[in-house]
Amino acid sequence: MSEASARLALPFIVPGQAQKELYHNEALARIDAALHAAVEDGPAVDPPAEPEEGQCWIVAPGAGGAWSGQANSIACWTSGGWRFCEPLPGMLVWEKASGLWLHWRGSSWSGGELPAARFTIAGVQVVGPRQPAVPSPSGGTTIDQEARAAIAAVTAALKTHGLID
Repeated sequence: MSEASARLALPFIVPGQAQKELYHNEALARIDAALHAAVEDGPAVDPPAEPEEGQCWIVAPGAGGAWSGQANSIACWTSGGWRFCEPLPGMLVWEKASGLWLHWRGSSWSGGELPAARFTIAGVQVVGPRQPAVPSPSGGTTIDQEARAAIAAVTAALKTHGLID
């Protein structure tokens, strides 16, 4: 039997182990940090001077001090000091400072971008994969400047929102 869980490295209690409560409490502290994770800010290079119990941050590459060697991990302050959770691909973290979800891509945090195939509201798709560019109107014998201006404005808005090229 392994001494820790495969995904979050939570310590297991093994038969005949002394001070089982230490291993159990360590696992609970890591679960508390990783499950429905929320961080104050990040990535941060320096640990905060006076963290409150339960507050978490994302550790930036190159961090020093108590965070040395913990790049990209979630650092959570507990009554027993810093606890670190290594992110797993697909992990989502709520960043309180920006009010955005951060997504772990396997090598870096997303910065508020989430991958998706489509967005639906009440079962109706409102945004899907990007479609080809809309050609600008041209030619014809009758030129309607107002219609062309309206089409150009709609096309510009769609491009600005990234819905078309």
